[in-house]
Amino acid sequence: MPLTSIHDELKKAQEGHYALPLFDTLEMLATVGIFSALEMRQAPGIVAIPGGWINRPSAGEFALYIRAMAEAASVPVSLMLDHGRSFESCMKALSFGFTDIMYDGSQLPLEENIANTREIVRAAHAMGVCVEAEIGHVGRGAEYESFGARRRGFTDAAFVEQFVAETDADYLAVAIGSAHGLYQGEPRLDLDLLGQIRQRVDIPLVMHGGSGLSDDQFRAAIAAGIVKINIFTNLSVAATARMIAAATAEGASYPRIVGVISDAFCERCCHHLDVFGASGKA
Repeated sequence: MPLTSIHDELKKAQEGHYALPLFDTLEMLATVGIFSALEMRQAPGIVAIPGGWINRPSAGEFALYIRAMAEAASVPVSLMLDHGRSFESCMKALSFGFTDIMYDGSQLPLEENIANTREIVRAAHAMGVCVEAEIGHVGRGAEYESFGARRRGFTDAAFVEQFVAETDADYLAVAIGSAHGLYQGEPRLDLDLLGQIRQRVDIPLVMHGGSGLSDDQFRAAIAAGIVKINIFTNLSVAATARMIAAATAEGASYPRIVGVISDAFCERCCHHLDVFGASGKA
């Protein structure tokens, strides 16, 4: 079916009290695994290219590949830019036909984040594209004990209404205790803070840094108002382990080593679709 913005599906998830995953991908084999999982579970999905990859020479061609796979899919699929950190990167994603973009101005002062987000939203909306923005800053798992565990970067609920009103962002990424990558220490989510944010704004809320959380933590965050969860490290770690096993097995070969990538991504994506309650929602 045609590539589509995930906006309507996120609103359905919000009403139905489940969440949709965003799966980041860097290459074709991982992408095959993601699409296989979406088809197997008959779930709507978001396939994303990280902001750091949007300026690579082959980014446009990779976007075309994902768009072609979405056209052939039987479930709704969105192509999203994940963590675009500049106006130029976001505009490049628009030119490549992305249906949704995430602008990350979370490390900027609030007023600068608002001003930049507002400019990107205006341009994206003119093209019929939805925008996710971030208030607060989700740090890295490697720094968790000195950052997230100490509540540094957490979203200030007092500013979310102003942020949404002044930017007109479609989705809001919040910092409530998750982190990108592998955790140093145990992740702790502030669900009370999430509840306060949910009461103040009605747009879909997003949690970045999903890898490393337990299934129970996912379910609790969804029950408290999260409707989109970004996943990559968990998929990457699973694929890496499979590749290492294939490389050290008897008769190891290039085709066998790369051949396990799609299966690893598919299995882990299926798991998250089931846990988030997205399976069967297409």
